[in-house]
Amino acid sequence: MTIRFDDKVAIVTGAGGGIGKEHALELARRGAKVVVNDLGGTVDGSGASDAANEVVDLIKSEGGEAIANGASVTDLDAVKAMVNQAMDEWGRIDILVNNAGILRDKSFHKVTLEDFNLVMDVHFQGSLNCTHTVFPIMREQEYGRIVFTSSSSGVFGNFGQTNYGSAKMAMIGLMNTLKLEGQNKNVFTNSITPVAYTRMTEGLIPEDFGKNLQPEFVTPAVIYLASENAPNGVIMAAGAGVFSRIFIHETMGISLGMGEDMTPENIQASWDKISDMEDARALQNGGEQTLKFFELINK
Repeated sequence: MTIRFDDKVAIVTGAGGGIGKEHALELARRGAKVVVNDLGGTVDGSGASDAANEVVDLIKSEGGEAIANGASVTDLDAVKAMVNQAMDEWGRIDILVNNAGILRDKSFHKVTLEDFNLVMDVHFQGSLNCTHTVFPIMREQEYGRIVFTSSSSGVFGNFGQTNYGSAKMAMIGLMNTLKLEGQNKNVFTNSITPVAYTRMTEGLIPEDFGKNLQPEFVTPAVIYLASENAPNGVIMAAGAGVFSRIFIHETMGISLGMGEDMTPENIQASWDKISDMEDARALQNGGEQTLKFFELINK
């Protein structure tokens, strides 16, 4: 069945170029009314441009409906004004794609705390500002789809990206609780970890391989996760036409009891058993871990 977004309203941050632009274009082509948000800065967050207006013009030239917004996602008042702009124009917000981001890559012993905090502010605090502002609206209308743009740098790590990886993994933590708090109101939250050749990654990915990593090759994952039939609380990797799901697992572990056997030496001696993935579980909430502990000690 074709995925459509007729009568749906979407906000896409960082949509002036790269994968955000492709998300906005495809949402509009499938019937969504789109707020194209972009501060218009360079990769490191400086400067400004008319990128959002250019994307809106392109959407309109294809027969779609869109409005531009130049708010910085780090400015909560500006984010609230953006959401009010969408509500005044269309009366609802159904989809939020948190995509805005910058890079300030340096190894941890060289990065300044100013640059570390700036990356955290744009990626995580910016996503938090947008999500916290639209979440009550989505709950009230009993429908919403939120997509975070996380990264393999957060889930798995990447040299020189402690700031970026920290921000991206923080989104996963936020998603894991929002999936629980929103599900009874049909507000689903998911994340993608994209791999794409954009101005943010052109210095990290060889150009000859970049042709396989076009931004539009990520967008089908976002379209699915923004749709009515989306799952809830998943991490999807996307790039080069490849789509996969990332799970966070916990091994079954062992019980050493609560007596004299509960020693660091016995942990060391039992490390292979503790690490055995045979009965590992993808837990759905923190309570399931507690229940697992009781299951082990009562064996």
